[in-house]
Amino acid sequence: MIEFRSVRTRYPEFELAVDFSIAEGELVSILGPSGSGKTTTLRLIAGFEQPQEGQILINGRDVTHLSPADRQIGYVFQDYTLFPHMSVGDNVGYGLRIRRRPAAEVRATVAELLDLVELPGYQDRNVATLSGGERQRVAIARALATRPVLLLLDEPFSSIDEVLRRDLRDEIVRLQKRLGITVVFVTHSRQEALAISDRVAVLQAGQVVQYAGVEELYRQPRDRFVAEFVGDANFVTGDGTQLLLRPEQLWIAGEGDGGDEGIVYLDAEIEMHQYLGSTHRYACRSTAGRLIVMDPRRRSVGDTVTVAYRPADGFPMTEGDPS
Repeated sequence: MIEFRSVRTRYPEFELAVDFSIAEGELVSILGPSGSGKTTTLRLIAGFEQPQEGQILINGRDVTHLSPADRQIGYVFQDYTLFPHMSVGDNVGYGLRIRRRPAAEVRATVAELLDLVELPGYQDRNVATLSGGERQRVAIARALATRPVLLLLDEPFSSIDEVLRRDLRDEIVRLQKRLGITVVFVTHSRQEALAISDRVAVLQAGQVVQYAGVEELYRQPRDRFVAEFVGDANFVTGDGTQLLLRPEQLWIAGEGDGGDEGIVYLDAEIEMHQYLGSTHRYACRSTAGRLIVMDPRRRSVGDTVTVAYRPADGFPMTEGDPS
């Protein structure tokens, strides 16, 4: 569907080098810290920027030097960029009108898409009266109006509260599965990337450092940077390796526990506690260093506890990995 073939683009303070592909019908997230090249990668796909080296292919067609209008993509910007002087219906139908589609077709498509994003009857609304979530839905409907083969989303939830973010995230997945469209989603949120993606490309300083399915990315990161960026990570050293353990792979042993084969027990003190609703998150200072532990039982800061884990549950990483 999308191929980056040795794509390079250079700026005075930054160089982006990407070489990966996205399959048809996938929902792929591009994840990374600020300045890693996430939005630049998306803009290269869209045609808003062109690489200095390499090729970009969409459905086998070389689009490297084509304009955005010739790429058959839909783009939802971070700030939605809706036209404030137009109604909802006029915003959604804008791309069709500039392509001189018949008025009846425009009206029918607008109505269909507003139903799809669960805003039926909003055609005559003023966009200034809409909530942030409603504006985001209108922006998605507008991006879909020209029947793109590819939908690009540039951090579309960044200005929306947490509850609405979750609802709209689910809405993106619903639409993507229903339409069978390929979606590329730029985010700095690891929770969003892991929750909705088929695969995730993790960028660091303009390089794709790992591109994998979400479970592989979380359980088998290629280096320490990826391990720590996609989730809380514990590293226990032994036998020349670092063992990666996620917080849910450790627990606080209760009275009477101990002596079980295959389990390691560490003396520790709770330094921080967070209540997460279904569980508790503890930061513990142990004989193996600071550990993040998830446990269903309520403990107090300052408690002396025993942290337990099974080495077989962890993922071995080479000690001293420079990444």
